[in-house]
Amino acid sequence: MDKKKEKLDNILTELKSFVVAFSGGVDSSFLLYRAHALKNINMIGVTIRTPYIPDVEINESVEFAKTHGINHRIIELSFPESIRDNPVDRCYKCKKTLFTELLSFASENGYRYIIDGTNADDMSVYRPGLKALDELNVRSPLREAGLTKKEIREMLREEGLSVWDKPAMACMLTRIPYNTMVDEGMLKMIEQAESYLREKGYPGVRVRIHGDLARIECLPGDLVKMVQNPDRELIIKNLKKIGFRYLSLDLEGYRSGSSDPEI
Repeated sequence: MDKKKEKLDNILTELKSFVVAFSGGVDSSFLLYRAHALKNINMIGVTIRTPYIPDVEINESVEFAKTHGINHRIIELSFPESIRDNPVDRCYKCKKTLFTELLSFASENGYRYIIDGTNADDMSVYRPGLKALDELNVRSPLREAGLTKKEIREMLREEGLSVWDKPAMACMLTRIPYNTMVDEGMLKMIEQAESYLREKGYPGVRVRIHGDLARIECLPGDLVKMVQNPDRELIIKNLKKIGFRYLSLDLEGYRSGSSDPEI
């Protein structure tokens, strides 16, 4: 792991001038933190706010950068109409749109490269957005250094950073079936429901929306807790108040990409 960290530092030092695409997640947090710790580097973290990114992710990215004294900027972006119907190649089109915006920002502000938090594990799962990164010549130093998610979490833990065990968040479009027209009302329902369930003690929860039905995915250890929770009736009441008519608990629990096509 030390050799991989050294390789990462060498890559960042050679790049010298770059924008870090900072989502506030585990990988980009580590990348941003590591780049900031190196000397003689001209860098900035940039977070793009869109209607389908939960506000909690934006707020946590701002807080992380502020806590560590890292140069950071928020860019506001409206909903790209090319993904309004949530197409199967949504991630490709979204990445193309977001990173084209970052390239413009970098060009206008004198930064040479764009880097992102793609890690080595991402190469073995369904990640259509990676094609867009390759087309736009975005560098992925964590992937290039061979760092896995587990190793990144461990290095964050060693640094004493609380984000080391932060659950994955992902954009809210992943909660909506492909080829479904998306409106802001759907996104608001998903965000409110997940925020409420996290407050009730269910980290990493996903609320997948299917019309007026909510399919809830919990972390494996929380399935029994959800069923036996003495506040279950209150949870049901509040989720219905948000706008869901039917509530279901997915017995497979949370798994990344549960709505992705089989490949």
